[in-house]
Amino acid sequence: MGGFVLFYGVRAFKIAAFPLLFLLFMVPIPGQALATAIYLLTCGSAEAAYGFFKLTGVPILREGFSFHLPQLTIEVAEQCSGINSSVALFVSSIVAAQLFLRTGWKKVVLVLSIFPITILKNGMRIVTLTLLGAYVDPNILSGDLHRKGGIPFFIIALAMLAPVLWYLRKTEKKKIRTEDKGPRTKY
Repeated sequence: MGGFVLFYGVRAFKIAAFPLLFLLFMVPIPGQALATAIYLLTCGSAEAAYGFFKLTGVPILREGFSFHLPQLTIEVAEQCSGINSSVALFVSSIVAAQLFLRTGWKKVVLVLSIFPITILKNGMRIVTLTLLGAYVDPNILSGDLHRKGGIPFFIIALAMLAPVLWYLRKTEKKKIRTEDKGPRTKY
């Protein structure tokens, strides 16, 4: 980035700031920050899953990250945090905010909204797989749907993000339309 400023100047850097700063996503996340994010997502996912279990009416006993159903016991492990899909959703929300929103605080709202969406999505995935494993086929919990079935839930997360983007964009358009009209003068 320093080389870019040196060769093209500060004005060009301001114009190209988003794509240049976007390159920072190539830098690996520091280990401690990643561990903290995984722990928080795991805690949130377990809470969301517990809430969804309560909504379904399935008899369940919870002990920390473990859920005991009449037929089986599951544990919400670090792998259930959904960190990979969370990072992908985070990057997608940043791109969407840059493309579709103008106001800085609305961009921040869109990007921050992925955290509760990710937790809800993870909770839904845990409950769905657990109920399928308990009442349909126990092999689901060790099969491909469990290990590689995140894409349908990622699509659900994108679908949950879409109304947030739509609302933020709609409120911006109203404000822009009123600003574009400008003051009316009588002749």
